[in-house]
Amino acid sequence: MTISTTKKLAGITAAAGLIIALAGCGSAPDASTSGTPGAGGAVDGFLPCLVSDAGGWNDKSFNESAKNGMDKAAKELGVKPLEFESKNDNDYAPNMDQAVAEGCSLIIAVGFKLAAATVKTALANPELDFAIIDDYADGTTTGADGKPVYDGKPDAPNIKPLVFNTAEAAYLGGYAAAAWSAEAGVNKVGTFGGMQIPSVAVFMDGYEMGVKKYNEDKGANVQVFGWDSAAQSGSFTGGFDANDTAKQTAQGVLDQGVDVILPVGGPIYQSAAAAIADSGKDTLMLGVDSDLAVADDSVKDITLVSIMKAIDVSVYDTTIAASKGEFDPTPYIGTLKNEGVKLSSFHDFESKLPSGLADELAALQKQIISGEIVVESVNSPAGS
Repeated sequence: MTISTTKKLAGITAAAGLIIALAGCGSAPDASTSGTPGAGGAVDGFLPCLVSDAGGWNDKSFNESAKNGMDKAAKELGVKPLEFESKNDNDYAPNMDQAVAEGCSLIIAVGFKLAAATVKTALANPELDFAIIDDYADGTTTGADGKPVYDGKPDAPNIKPLVFNTAEAAYLGGYAAAAWSAEAGVNKVGTFGGMQIPSVAVFMDGYEMGVKKYNEDKGANVQVFGWDSAAQSGSFTGGFDANDTAKQTAQGVLDQGVDVILPVGGPIYQSAAAAIADSGKDTLMLGVDSDLAVADDSVKDITLVSIMKAIDVSVYDTTIAASKGEFDPTPYIGTLKNEGVKLSSFHDFESKLPSGLADELAALQKQIISGEIVVESVNSPAGS
């Protein structure tokens, strides 16, 4: 499938049973090991490590998903991983340095905001292996024109990108959201994000495209508030914290009369849920990264469906491969075809879905996988 791509800002990152479980993702590095099998099949001295983004391990999103993947692999291997939680942006570089100092052989950075620290540490430690989620770890160096070089190639050869073309799964989510809103006679859906970066905007692009597909197929006129793909502009909180700013941003979208909203950015879904509760209306939201209805039972009743990324599986596979001394820095790109992205179950909403929606989503997924439908987003990972 052909996807048009561009690069990012400087410094950065259907029904139940409809889509099968996530498959294994990529391979990853092992470093400074003797190649001698150890406990659980790991090479001697293998020590996997994880450095979080500022959202923390309990964000019910990408940090937590990454930790789950690391913990599962480590348990199977019989090793104890080191996991460094970043409280704020100032913790990234020190945590990377600490991981090296404590003998980590594989270091996985969670999120685009760690790109600069990851590149610096990887270049200083070429014998170690690194992976980074939601970023190519490029753009930290400049070309002859003095501008950052975004070429889809990490600025250190020992970094493996773990990236996801979530536009494909978000397309299905947008179609489902439009169907729900149209059935209710509201015909308005919304979205807002944390920071305006490719790994966030790619969700919003796919979401809007899915709504447009529904309108095309049904002769409907469901409107999208909070994001304009053509202009690449919309509603953002400026960060990934569940705070008053996030709640106010969510409220601004809800005030447009939407009955489905997609918050993109880890914990900011909590702010959306709070704004929905204050409104007293029956607005639903979509989760991102993880299956939010499972990850956070407190919002299960208002989570229609989630647009998922196999972060946990990619981290698991990266760690297992590294434990065997097998390092392949080739980027892993999650798609619908390799099951690196998908739509979750609709859980309790399955019996309430518009008639025929599950079949329509299954058909759309098949068409995207075959290439009959090309989901084009300027924010999709290079090489998608």
